[in-house]
Amino acid sequence: MLKHFLTAAPALALAACGHAGPHGHEMHSEDHAGHMMHSPETGTSPMDKELATASATVLDADGLEIGHARFEQGPTGLLIRMEIGAGGLTPGWHGLHLHEKGDCSDVGTYQLSGGHHGKQAGAHGLMNPDLGPEAGDLPNAWAAADGSAGYEAFTLLTELVPALGGDGLSILIHASEDDHRSQPIGGSGARVACGVVNRTDG
Repeated sequence: MLKHFLTAAPALALAACGHAGPHGHEMHSEDHAGHMMHSPETGTSPMDKELATASATVLDADGLEIGHARFEQGPTGLLIRMEIGAGGLTPGWHGLHLHEKGDCSDVGTYQLSGGHHGKQAGAHGLMNPDLGPEAGDLPNAWAAADGSAGYEAFTLLTELVPALGGDGLSILIHASEDDHRSQPIGGSGARVACGVVNRTDG
């Protein structure tokens, strides 16, 4: 099964089993990698963010339901958890992004979801040394040999309630992994799965 992605420190960090944490404490992980995305937002107190939850039904390239994603806005960032059933994806790494429109109606291509949330020319990539990352950039997902996946990521790049405004928000899975540097999508290839993000807390 997929290694879960967890918050580790206030910068991009990787927590390996038995390595010391940011304050000298021992960090233990068997199946966990740590990811933290630094927020570009300024001038807003974390406690000013509107707490909210949302969910998405993930559809494959044939429009069949393959999994679910849940989104929970906390005072300092957005927690995303996704589960994909067996046969849902090809085994291996897959790029994962939040997109600027809540539309997965064009089954098979999913172009109606638009570009990345917070898209900016030349800014894609969590490891982008110049302009990035974009607000919709996320760590890759890993699918097991049976095509199932379990995924958890925490991002400070996106605030849920504003992101759901206007044209909404969707979560997209790509055919290949994102290299987190090259433009415009890190070489992650075709859009193979899509889920419209809908608020669930009223």
